[in-house]
Amino acid sequence: MDSHEQKLLADTLRTTMATNTGPLLDKALDELGWPDMLTDCPEIAIPLVFRLLGETGSHASSLNDVVALELGEDADSVVPLPFAGGLWVQWCRDDTAPHDSIDPELPLREVAAGADVPLTTARIALGWWLVGTSRAMLDLARGHALARTQFGRPIAAFQAVRHRLAESLVAIEGAEATLLCTSDNVGALLAKAAAGRAALTTVRHCQQVLGGIGFTAEHPFQSHARRVWMLDSLAGSSRELTRDAGALLRARGRAPRLVDL
Repeated sequence: MDSHEQKLLADTLRTTMATNTGPLLDKALDELGWPDMLTDCPEIAIPLVFRLLGETGSHASSLNDVVALELGEDADSVVPLPFAGGLWVQWCRDDTAPHDSIDPELPLREVAAGADVPLTTARIALGWWLVGTSRAMLDLARGHALARTQFGRPIAAFQAVRHRLAESLVAIEGAEATLLCTSDNVGALLAKAAAGRAALTTVRHCQQVLGGIGFTAEHPFQSHARRVWMLDSLAGSSRELTRDAGALLRARGRAPRLVDL
C-alpha cells in the first residue's frame, strides 16, 4: 500500500468514523476490509485505524480483533484484559453498552480475573488510540485559544497558554516517536506508558486552556478526557507500566536499545 493509497484509506476511515460508532462502526470497518488489513499489513492498519478512532472520538471493538490475532483465536472472540487496580474487563461486542459498564460510552464490563495473554500488539494499538485522542484534545484547546479573547487579544498570545500547548505537543510527539520505533514486548510496554503519560499531560494542560467550558457535557473535550482515563487503564496504566519497566530493567541489569541512531 503506497502513500497515496494510505491517504485515500485514511480519508475514507475518517469519514466513516465521523458518522458511525460502536457496532455500526464495527460493521462499517468489516465492509472496508479491516480484518484483511489487520492480517496482511498490521504495521499500517493498526496505527491508522486506532489513531483515527482517537481523533474522531468514535469507538469500535477492534481491540478484540488485535488481541485475537496475536493469540491465534477466532476473530469473534472476546478476551478479558487487565485493567488498572488489579481489575479485569471485557470489551463487549453487544449492540449497546451493558448496564454495568464502567464507562457510560464504552461497552467495558468488569469480569473475573482472566489468564495472562500476550499484550504487545494490544498495547501498541492502545498507544496509537491515546495519541489520536491527545491530538484531538490539543486541536480543541488550540482552536479555543485562538478564538477566545482577553484584554483585547486572543489568549493564544499569552505565554502561559503557549507553554501548556507546547508541552502537550512535545509529549504527544515523543509518544508517537516511541510507538514508531517499537518492535518487541519491552518497546510496546514503554510506548504504551509514554502514550498514556502524554495523554494525561494533554488532558491537564488543555483543561486549563479551555477553562470552564471544558467541564461541560456539551463540549467534546470532556468525552475525550474520560476516554483517556479508560484507555490508559487498559492493559496497564502508564504508572503501572513504568513500574513494570523499571523492575524489568533491574532484573536484566541493562537497558535495551530501542532504536539505532
